[in-house]
Amino acid sequence: MSWKKPTDPDSLNEQSAGCAVEHLGILFVPSDSPDTIKATMPVDHRTRQPFGLLHGGASVLLAETVGSMAANLCVSDDQYCVGQSIQANHIRGVTEGTVIASARARHLGRTTQVWQIDIEDTEQRLICSVSLTMAVLTRR
Repeated sequence: MSWKKPTDPDSLNEQSAGCAVEHLGILFVPSDSPDTIKATMPVDHRTRQPFGLLHGGASVLLAETVGSMAANLCVSDDQYCVGQSIQANHIRGVTEGTVIASARARHLGRTTQVWQIDIEDTEQRLICSVSLTMAVLTRR
């Protein structure tokens, strides 16, 4: 993957300050693969649903955060990407700890991108599998 913008976690976390990403405790972390972007999210009072499990909406927010950031790192400065479609399969429940999302490009086209985001627990068990389609737009 040849990123067009910096992918270091400090830069990504700085861009995410003051929004839902920061509120839910999502942090970009170093990736063990040059073609992925990774972030963690705690499973705590901010991200659990009333029955004590990780909220599916929090998982989707994490996935779209990581996928959207990755998509925007792949385009030139005169372009930007916005979410067009997201589809999530919730595989396993989590009640505590931390989950890790990894975004990998499946398609990087001129007008659309498709990203696969897998969310795992710290034991590398699949929690949620997400497909995110992004529209590539030109700044006016």
